[in-house]
Amino acid sequence: MVQTHSNRKVLVLPGDGIGPEIMREVTRVMEFFDKRRIASFDVSEGLVGGSAYDADGVPLTDATLARAQAADAVLFGSVGGPKWEKLPFELQPERGLLKLRKEMDLFANLRPAQVFEALADASSLKRELVAGLDLLIVRELTGGIYFGDPRGIETLPDGTRRGINTEVYTEAEIERVCRAAFELARKRQKRLCEVDKANVMESGLLWREVANRIKPDYPDVELSFMYADNCAMQLVRAPKQFDVIVTSNLFGDLLSDCAAMLTGSLGMLPSASLGAADASGRRKALYEPVHGSAPDIAGQGVANPLASILSFAMMLRYSFDLGDEADLVEASVRNALGSGVRTGDIARTGETRVSTRSMGDAVLHELDKAV
Repeated sequence: MVQTHSNRKVLVLPGDGIGPEIMREVTRVMEFFDKRRIASFDVSEGLVGGSAYDADGVPLTDATLARAQAADAVLFGSVGGPKWEKLPFELQPERGLLKLRKEMDLFANLRPAQVFEALADASSLKRELVAGLDLLIVRELTGGIYFGDPRGIETLPDGTRRGINTEVYTEAEIERVCRAAFELARKRQKRLCEVDKANVMESGLLWREVANRIKPDYPDVELSFMYADNCAMQLVRAPKQFDVIVTSNLFGDLLSDCAAMLTGSLGMLPSASLGAADASGRRKALYEPVHGSAPDIAGQGVANPLASILSFAMMLRYSFDLGDEADLVEASVRNALGSGVRTGDIARTGETRVSTRSMGDAVLHELDKAV
């Protein structure tokens, strides 16, 4: 490994539930990198979600948002829990994460679904369907039905109520996420599948038109199309047919959770949310595990930290162009699993279950062996 010197500003937002526990293990990996003079980071920490509400009365303060905007990357834990469920909608812990995504304009959510050989039998699908699986879902994150207007609940003249949410996409919103997906496909198996419901939704027709229009800019990438309902079926029928999937906010939300369970556990899956690159090539980015705050096991020291550690690897790759270092982290996770170490979420009957800290120890041990 070549020693690198850079002021890489990372804001850590552990959040709620198991967030602080899993983030401690990521921090230990960052400290290892610094001590071994592989890469150094300027790390600061802040509050988000329920913990921010308890301290400041809002799930995300303007000051924390400003720090996130100024950082080179944000490492995020999880938010939410029963303690805050009765808060008004605008003060719910999850609004803090949504505000970060929206204000930082993190339009491309990258969710890999990769099956580590040691966990191929942990999937609910047969081993032959998932062994060697490595697909990537690129989800548009700042548009679509979650943000479209009009929205709300209205009372009709007859006294009945109607809920309204609107699927809205502009060509520019579709183009930028499709281009991001094409670029990612170029670095993988050069296959991109655009997923929509163009058979019943005009917005889906526009997605197809835009994808086809920009396809000539990526002649080396094979482009295909699939309806979202068929894609859900294909993910559980023959998931290895996919390389990169690009889709809207709503469909990406549903399909990425479906793909997540192909790997055996939500506790294994990282994600990256990326913004547009500025003139210097810098892009705002937030990295987080796919799993939630898991309040039922919070504070017990049994949560799986691997999704957060793998999110750190994505940060190395996409925010700091440290591909070799990202490979090192991913290999260390793979080798730790290969040694038989398991947290409860990925342990089968008869296998010994270890703590969050012990899983972190196992990854650090593999890192130490590798360097």
